[in-house]
Amino acid sequence: MSAKRFARAALFVALFCGLTGCVGAALLTANELVAELGPASGELAPVQRAPLAAYLLLSAQALDSPAGNPETSLELHVPEGATAQSVIDELVEAGVVRNGLLLRNYMQYRGLDLGVQAGSYQVSGAMTVRELAATLQQARPPEIVLTVVEGWRLEQIAEAVGRAGLPYGPAEFVLAASSIPTDHPLAPELPGGMSLEGFLFPDTYRLEPNGTVEDLVNSMLDTFQLRVTGEQLQAFGAQGLILYEAVTLASIVEREAVVPEERPLIAAVFLRRLRTGLPLESDPTVQYALGLQPGGEWWKSPLTLVDLEIASPYNTYRVGGLPPGPISNPGLASLEAVAAPAETTYLYFRAACDGSGRHSFAETFEQHLLNACP
Repeated sequence: MSAKRFARAALFVALFCGLTGCVGAALLTANELVAELGPASGELAPVQRAPLAAYLLLSAQALDSPAGNPETSLELHVPEGATAQSVIDELVEAGVVRNGLLLRNYMQYRGLDLGVQAGSYQVSGAMTVRELAATLQQARPPEIVLTVVEGWRLEQIAEAVGRAGLPYGPAEFVLAASSIPTDHPLAPELPGGMSLEGFLFPDTYRLEPNGTVEDLVNSMLDTFQLRVTGEQLQAFGAQGLILYEAVTLASIVEREAVVPEERPLIAAVFLRRLRTGLPLESDPTVQYALGLQPGGEWWKSPLTLVDLEIASPYNTYRVGGLPPGPISNPGLASLEAVAAPAETTYLYFRAACDGSGRHSFAETFEQHLLNACP
């Protein structure tokens, strides 16, 4: 701030505080004030406007300097009914703003304290006071958070979509996920006529309230493509699997594994059974074939001997090799287990009898029978 302007502001303060009231406003013309500070709020009476203007003129340099720690950033969420002061307090506490009074007075002078919108803001200490005040007038639309859990089948994701408050429902999602967009880079990897089961990558998605179902599906496919690297694709090939086969096997591993460290062992057993011509005999494939149960669950448990006889290409007790496609949407850990299975001679596994979720593994069928629960 120039010495001349400092002198003007100082005199302005003195005159305002004296008997002459607001006569000091004449020291700066209205145009000069607007040029320095922007238009004043029409809601302010002269007796309010004058001291605010004086204070801000004296702080003019600070208005255009970083408001706080330039290395500090914050995802700010402003609830309905929040006051400007409560927002400023949060910014000060986070280190985005050093001088909360300066921001408060600037917003009050400009009338911006009345227009703080509920919503989300990305702010940082590198922003100036003026920039922060302007940013707080333009909230991003509130995001809708959708979490997709590892091992969910397509219909379970659709149910979550229906609960999320999105502008489309489960039926629209199932339809959009019934086939891959022809222009998506993953399109050559999916056989014709198959849904996107297995490729709807489990993750937490932050969605715009006015987004489309196609936006969501593309985001899930893009996330899959981002997380499954070229190195993993080569590792799938080393196991004799194309991508679609690897995802199919990973989807079974996802449903079988309860204890994370067992995933590579389970993947190794299935790969050995495929190579030796033994059926996979995986309960989750039967559960997938059985579909929705009367009680509303998707994965029937326990299975009966009758269930294991269901006529379905997904029943790996009756049909050799991999099922026609994935039975769930696997997470990265199960995909990595298929890419890098354990080195083992096991051909069998079954749930341990202690309720831990672990499995007992065996090399021979006789050993497998001995692992049965009493």
